[in-house]
Amino acid sequence: MADAAVDFLLEKLQHLLFHQSLLIIDVKKQVEKLVEDLHLFKLFLEDSAKNRRKDESLRELARHIHDVVYEAEDIIDALVTQAANSKSRSYFSRAFDAPTKLLTIINDIDTICAMVGNKAWIHSADLAGDEGLQKSEVPLLRQDNVVGFEDGAKKLIGFLLEEAPQLDVISIVGMPGLGKTTLARKIFNDPVIRYEFPVCIWIYISKEFTKKDVFLAILKEFTRIDEHMNGKSDHELAQLVAAYLERGKFLIVMDDIWTVEDWYTLQIALPNNNNKGKVLITSRHVQVARHANRSRFPHDLRLLTKDESWLLLQYEVFGKPECPPELEVVGKSIAGKCCGLPLAIVVVGGILVNEFSASDDMSATRNAWTKVFESIDDLNEDPKRCIERIIALSYDKLPYHLRACFLYLGMFPEDFEIPIWKLLGMWIAEGFIQKESSINLEETAENYLKDLIGRNLLKVDKRRSDGGVKTCRIHNMLRDFCKNRAGSETENFLQEVEMYNDGFVPPISHVEKVRRLCIHANVLEFLSSQPYGPRVRSFVCFSKKNVSLEGGSISTIPKAFKLLKVLDAKPMKFARIPSELYHLFHLRYIILSFNLASLPKYFSKLWSIQTLVVYTTCRTLEIKADIWQMIQLRHFKTNASATLPEIGQGSKASGQLQTLSRISPQNCTKEVLERAQNLKELGIRGELALLLDDDYRLFDNLVKLEELVKLKLQNDVFPSPPSIHQLQSLPPSFKFPPNLKSLTLSHTFLDWKHISILGLLKNLKVLKLKEKAFVGDCWEVTGGGFHHLEFLHIGRTNLVTWVALGYQFPKLKCLELHNCEQLRQIPVGLADVPYFHALDLCRSKYATASAKKIREAKERQADQAVEVEGFKLSIFPPDE
Repeated sequence: MADAAVDFLLEKLQHLLFHQSLLIIDVKKQVEKLVEDLHLFKLFLEDSAKNRRKDESLRELARHIHDVVYEAEDIIDALVTQAANSKSRSYFSRAFDAPTKLLTIINDIDTICAMVGNKAWIHSADLAGDEGLQKSEVPLLRQDNVVGFEDGAKKLIGFLLEEAPQLDVISIVGMPGLGKTTLARKIFNDPVIRYEFPVCIWIYISKEFTKKDVFLAILKEFTRIDEHMNGKSDHELAQLVAAYLERGKFLIVMDDIWTVEDWYTLQIALPNNNNKGKVLITSRHVQVARHANRSRFPHDLRLLTKDESWLLLQYEVFGKPECPPELEVVGKSIAGKCCGLPLAIVVVGGILVNEFSASDDMSATRNAWTKVFESIDDLNEDPKRCIERIIALSYDKLPYHLRACFLYLGMFPEDFEIPIWKLLGMWIAEGFIQKESSINLEETAENYLKDLIGRNLLKVDKRRSDGGVKTCRIHNMLRDFCKNRAGSETENFLQEVEMYNDGFVPPISHVEKVRRLCIHANVLEFLSSQPYGPRVRSFVCFSKKNVSLEGGSISTIPKAFKLLKVLDAKPMKFARIPSELYHLFHLRYIILSFNLASLPKYFSKLWSIQTLVVYTTCRTLEIKADIWQMIQLRHFKTNASATLPEIGQGSKASGQLQTLSRISPQNCTKEVLERAQNLKELGIRGELALLLDDDYRLFDNLVKLEELVKLKLQNDVFPSPPSIHQLQSLPPSFKFPPNLKSLTLSHTFLDWKHISILGLLKNLKVLKLKEKAFVGDCWEVTGGGFHHLEFLHIGRTNLVTWVALGYQFPKLKCLELHNCEQLRQIPVGLADVPYFHALDLCRSKYATASAKKIREAKERQADQAVEVEGFKLSIFPPDE
């Protein structure tokens, strides 16, 4: 982790010297000397990357560099903050006297530089042939491999299909790592189950949950969740859930219920008199299962046999049950040391697949596998320790540039669905992502993510329309490892604050030493304790309950943590923006929620901001801050329609800005978009007629955005109904951004005759037509159709007849039809599209017959050995 820390501080100091040297005028010479020393550290760390794995003295030296660089960063940032805001001097004096401490740090660095020189001389022969910083190939994302669950799955599916006198609850129990969730997911996705249960709902429960979140998660499968619904009490929501579930067949999976009390808390929403309803629960505690259904024994997961362990390991490493003969003996030996635990096998498979793909020399691979075998202790008598040891081994095998990224996952709550854009933004803000010459930071971060997924340290949860990863999750035992390793005294990387027996653990006094802090419950109690964290760089809160910050609590965070880089406080609703927030000069990533209609001009003081996300209850947001002076800004997002400030004479083009969403149509001027030439994502919300007037004066400016790949257009004319301000036409295809891959339209009320224009967009792969984007009885696809489209979503339209042939959608993979309640038929010719593998119908009942015909045609193709992907049809609600 020293590598990323050195790179980050080096870049920061060079920026300071070039752009803000007045803030460090008193220590400029020391900073220049520090830059020289950091260059030496950088060279040493690059050259010693491989040898560090073999040489403890090199690892110890890297740890010294890591610690002293962190300390130097704190001192420099404290000096900058004091120079920009003199009132902060007393705050930092409690932790350190910055000028004096800087001299001490420089002396320490001089000592380490001398040691680096000696080490470089001692190992010069080894380093000469080293390729520098270890880079790992990005592995292919592997599918979930399920081994050893066949009998259990068959038995449990039988329970789910059998008749019962009342609501039936089936349980899966077992220790962590045995595969409870994997087995439940296999059953949940089984074609027979999906056919028999039109309503299938998956709910993650975990240790920290709220009844409201669980009930709303169920209700969103039946109805829209609006402010009125959110305002209902837990009891009212439970009654609504019970009413929806009272009739008809349903399956609800409740994953990871911790206590008997938790079960009884949730049971009140389940209609006991519906004998067609089934609930499948997973728990590590058998008592939960016994209380959930006293008349049925739980399914107790067993350990895998040696043969099953070896089979699963082969799937994880090779993708099939085949292994080169040279690796079979050592491979079976490794599988035998995994104690029959699927999680242990999956994690060790993530190690072996990298060793296998890293070399074409089978002898070298066998030697590498043998070292893995020797690294795993014989812990057959203690399966839990076996998993912990293998996770630790996987961590030790990580390239240095991935370790901080992996440990940072401990900041998220248990079973949390982690949005990828959020995770990557945090990694970049923290300085974990090292620059690569040919790609930007976001692309590098995504490669890091794929590497962690390929090593089975992260699991893909949802995918984007274009196939990329949208959200991910981390297994509880892997998360526990991140928290424990990162919270150790040697790492001091992050700390989660939790309430136990009316007191916080760790105690509030410990916050002064922590670098990263997360809290997901009891937030107001924590803030009222007046924490003091002069070294805290990340403060995040993913509380499931919204927290209103008023009075003194509003200023607590910026007063307590003046060196923050990352602040994710979405669940905290600020009644106003505290003035102290504008003194967080090192803030690079911030997510805020408030009820305000404007973003104050003082946000311009946050010169380091890269990601700025604002959630407001207002429909419009006036941006008074001069974002064009925020030269580091990469991503600006808001749920409202943002009005940008006028461009001043001193404003410069923002080469960093990649996301601008959502802005008002009036802001799509030549002056604005010329300053955002590298935009990749643009969202526009407001009266779109202003953007798409007769001469397309404003829309013409979009064609110059050659990097833009994602465009969202939302027609919002509140308080008038959008149908009154429907769009009359679309611009010609040549006026659209030339490399556009994803387009979303909402409330535009366009006539279907205009959609052929979108078929001419040669790079368009994803098209989402939401909330009456197009209206009219008939859509007859003309001309060549959509030759490159892979994903099509049509939502809430009055379309009755859709006429199309398969060749007009030759690359279509997925079709979603939501609330197309009048649509009589889906073009059955789509069955001839070889890539077409997913059809999702929601409240589009008249189209179900044609959907089933398409499925039958796909099944016939599969029977005839035509090379087509397995076809997935989803219909909701159940057929009438």
